[in-house]
Amino acid sequence: MRKKWLPLVLVVGIFLVLSGCAIFKKKKEVVKVQQPPPKKVEKVEQKPKPKPKPKVVTRPTLTPMQEYEIRYSKLPTSHTVVKGECLWWIAEYKNVYNDPFMWPLIYKANRDKIKNPNLIYPGQVFEIPRDFSLDYLKECRRSAGAPRPYLPPEDANLPAKLRAELGWGF
Repeated sequence: MRKKWLPLVLVVGIFLVLSGCAIFKKKKEVVKVQQPPPKKVEKVEQKPKPKPKPKVVTRPTLTPMQEYEIRYSKLPTSHTVVKGECLWWIAEYKNVYNDPFMWPLIYKANRDKIKNPNLIYPGQVFEIPRDFSLDYLKECRRSAGAPRPYLPPEDANLPAKLRAELGWGF
């Protein structure tokens, strides 16, 4: 008799497994949380702030000569010697004179520091003259061995009044 009930017990067991044991599941309680109704937001129209008027900065217009004078005034007025330099090279630097034949200007301005223009030493600080006359410039270039008429090249760094005297542009 045992064998007769076995298939029936198996069928009922399989049914319960496949149905997910619905008999043993508890019913979930669904709790509805009531949210308060959304608050009415009153739209306050904000008047756009008037944009501030841009400040107009009027720069005084400068003449080309004045612009050149500003650039010329920013050039260095002294130079510290580095190993291997000579007065010729120092004068040739673009921020000094941009003309090697102007080295006597540096030598004559620093005679108290330079005994021999062929012997300068690292660490020496030389003054770079920025204000000189055309005649003085010609004399210095002549003594350095520049070709006649002893005028510097147009791209040399010269005082503005000297460039104007030579008739060169700025």
